[in-house]
Amino acid sequence: MQGKYITIFGGTGFIGRSLVQKFAREGAIIRVPVRSPNNALFLKTMGHVGQITLCKINPYIKQDIEACCENSEIVINLIGIFYEKKNSTFKRVHVELAETIAESTAKAGAKRFLHMSALGADSRSKSAYAISKIQGEQAVLKAYPQATIFRPSLVFGPHDRFFNRFSEISRFSPILPLIGGGKTHLQPTYVGDVIEAVIVATKYRESEEQIYELGGPKIYSFKELFEIMLKIIQLKRLLLPLPYFIARIIGFFGEFLPTPPLTRDQVKFLEKDNILTKRNLTFQDLGLVPHALESILPRYLSHYK
Repeated sequence: MQGKYITIFGGTGFIGRSLVQKFAREGAIIRVPVRSPNNALFLKTMGHVGQITLCKINPYIKQDIEACCENSEIVINLIGIFYEKKNSTFKRVHVELAETIAESTAKAGAKRFLHMSALGADSRSKSAYAISKIQGEQAVLKAYPQATIFRPSLVFGPHDRFFNRFSEISRFSPILPLIGGGKTHLQPTYVGDVIEAVIVATKYRESEEQIYELGGPKIYSFKELFEIMLKIIQLKRLLLPLPYFIARIIGFFGEFLPTPPLTRDQVKFLEKDNILTKRNLTFQDLGLVPHALESILPRYLSHYK
């Protein structure tokens, strides 16, 4: 990666900031498009002077996107949302914005475009999130047919939104809700493995026009994930089954909050298992062996004890 010019959309997010740091260590010259450069200055400390630059954009102005893609050899899109707001809908972010970035990448003549989607992307899903993810993939491939697409399951690691959030809740609440009885199965994947997959793919031309499903080595039920988490933080809590219809009611009221703890669409997404389909490539096809959940969680959850 030494001297490669890379633009990373979504570089301030959970996956993005770690990816920026990793590419910087490999000597890449990195550009990160952001709405507010002042809020992203921490990224610049991850590299040498001038190695990481922040490109101020309005993500809905195409000229801004195009300007940030200019002279890039590799463009990576990590932008995604888990719930909708008035001006940030799933369609606008996952489909229209992804398409604009892919079109701008093609116009800039970049050699590679890599797009982060999600495991569970499916046009037949009840979830608007899942539908928007597959539509985003289709829009990307239409604009940049050689794109590489990643579909990770639940991504965990330091600063994740799942285990950290529920560990914090567990410190104060005697009850944890099991939506749908906690029977939904997931295949959690370590953020470090996701980052490694992206980096390897940028060096591996055979990854063009491919879809990679990224899941960990083991499948867990939602209930099992809570049990593992509680064991690590050494707390005993009541795991209370919550029927889907009650979860949807809670989600309805949650949508009125600035940062919803749960939405109706998230409940719909949880009604279906989120595991590898075996119809696409995986970590193994990139020569990678994913880390087990149990080997990583204690490293960053121990302070919740």
